[in-house]
Amino acid sequence: MISVLNPSMSKIHRAFSGLVMTTGFLAASVLVAPAHAEVPYFKDAVASGSLPAMNDRLPEHPHVIDFAGEGKEIGKYGGEFVTIMGRSKDIRMAVVYGYARLIGYDQDLNLRPDILEALDVNEEGNVFTLHIRKGHKWSDGEPFTAEDFRYYWEDIVNNDELFPVGPPRFLFVGNEPATFEILDEYTVRYSWSQPNPFFLTELAATRPPFIYRPAHYLKQFHENYRDADELQAMVEERGLRSWAVLHTDIDRPYKLSNIHRPSLEPWLITTEEPSDRFVFVRNPYYHRVDPEGNQLPYIDRMIFNISNAKLVPAKVGAGEVDLQSRILSLKDYTFLKQSEANQNYDVRLWDVGAGAYAALYPNLTCSDPVWREVLRDVRFRRALSLAINRTEINRVMFFGLAQPTNNTVLPKSPLFKPEYRESYTDFDVKAANQLLDKMGLDERNGEGIRLLPDGRPMEIIVETSGENPEHDDMLELVGDSWRQVGIKLFVKGLQREVMRNRAYTGETIMSIFNGIDNGLATPNTAPDEFVPVLQDSLQWPKWGQYYQTDGEAGEAPDMPAAKELMEQYRKWQTSNEAGQKQAWQAILDINSENMFSIGLIGNVPQPVVIDKDMRNVPEKGIHSWEPGAFFGIYRPDTFWWDR
Repeated sequence: MISVLNPSMSKIHRAFSGLVMTTGFLAASVLVAPAHAEVPYFKDAVASGSLPAMNDRLPEHPHVIDFAGEGKEIGKYGGEFVTIMGRSKDIRMAVVYGYARLIGYDQDLNLRPDILEALDVNEEGNVFTLHIRKGHKWSDGEPFTAEDFRYYWEDIVNNDELFPVGPPRFLFVGNEPATFEILDEYTVRYSWSQPNPFFLTELAATRPPFIYRPAHYLKQFHENYRDADELQAMVEERGLRSWAVLHTDIDRPYKLSNIHRPSLEPWLITTEEPSDRFVFVRNPYYHRVDPEGNQLPYIDRMIFNISNAKLVPAKVGAGEVDLQSRILSLKDYTFLKQSEANQNYDVRLWDVGAGAYAALYPNLTCSDPVWREVLRDVRFRRALSLAINRTEINRVMFFGLAQPTNNTVLPKSPLFKPEYRESYTDFDVKAANQLLDKMGLDERNGEGIRLLPDGRPMEIIVETSGENPEHDDMLELVGDSWRQVGIKLFVKGLQREVMRNRAYTGETIMSIFNGIDNGLATPNTAPDEFVPVLQDSLQWPKWGQYYQTDGEAGEAPDMPAAKELMEQYRKWQTSNEAGQKQAWQAILDINSENMFSIGLIGNVPQPVVIDKDMRNVPEKGIHSWEPGAFFGIYRPDTFWWDR
């Protein structure tokens, strides 16, 4: 029997706070009772011969979901469930909620094989052998094999026209790319000369890397496999620049803009944009089954209705959804509970995994030289934090149920220290004014607003994504308290893409957004959210861009604290478990002292509305983007209707 993870695995992979794959999981995967009945949704197609019978559609060893371990019950087939998204781009949440991954987290945040049948990791943690399920098929019935991994590696990410900067960074260790090997039709291997601590967690990510592609489908759009004239005709027909743009446009596994692209997800998109209603139907070749051998998902169709975000709570209260958390917030809880009596739904409060519900991000790489110098002075960032009345925010907006906090790891994390959450969070106007005066920012205009070194009034424009009205409400309260220290705050609402692009180019001085995604970090978790390695980190986007492009764009970190963060990041990558924890603590210490982001409030419960007839949805869960994929780790493919 193939082991899921070598028992003598290295310390790098020995524990992810218990995130360990065990040989017992593989045993459960192969002990499958034959399915007794065809999925009703497919009976006509099977009877007509246009679709094989269930047992012929499943892999030789399907992924059997552990219902006993997850507190689930055997369900019934049929029906659809409706949820609401705020914009058509959010159809990608189908990939998030479906959470079909090569390996993924279970409800206890243990890593387990999912699409893969097994995974072997060597003692040093630098060789990963992936075992594909024999007989697993794409949604169009074509085999899913090692060729799909080869196509991704050789023909996509190592093709200069498709990926000019080369493979994604998690497939590198330092400057060394992976060595990719095909061992047989169902086995591939990735290896490096040094340990790669990013590989497993990246495969399990909420937004997966998709290191496999439907080669049989995409080859018709690739210059290596299609007649040049035919391919050029396709490019011209679509009005595109090149075959590479065509291939990229066709191959969007996360954005789901191509309804014809084969998939391994539980539900398949059938609606093209633009639309205000997107329909997903069950995948006939999906690889998961329940303990009795019944192919999942239980529910036939998933519906995403698109609506103005401001209308979503009212629509939910009117009973227009079956499952909803997106766009809802704690301020909606009272209204939803009042409507509960007249509708067939329950309102549950789930814990959150984010480090903060909201945080301010001073852009340390902004283009304005005066603001850049001011923002980079740690006294200024500390003063801003001390001038925020978080207790008022908690009482006014969250009924006192939340927690004033910095943007950091949660108490449930083994890396947590109280000072990480509490430093500079007391409301102390006197101390804030003293810090600003010591910086030399002691001159004010006739309105009492401090002046910048070049004489401009200290007016901070805080940019928002426009997606969370509570951010605007919080900023109103922050603006009131900042006036007490001579700082004027303005709010500028933008679309998320516009806000991010402005931050990337340095136009943004400060923004407000969600806190860190993974407040439950362990020593083995990559500390990317606390070091300048991601362009999406709004406190240092140009530094992150520099790292992600190997210095071809952005700016190199030029603050001593940022340089020290990068040094600790390198130590984390090359250390054993004890060394990783030491590096993590140093990174968190530096963040705590420097207030690179300014947390406002945390521990805000997430309302989750669930139809009373829907089964296998946990009463209490963790609502988290990473890790967890919101509903993903609770497997919506196992939800079913008891009607």
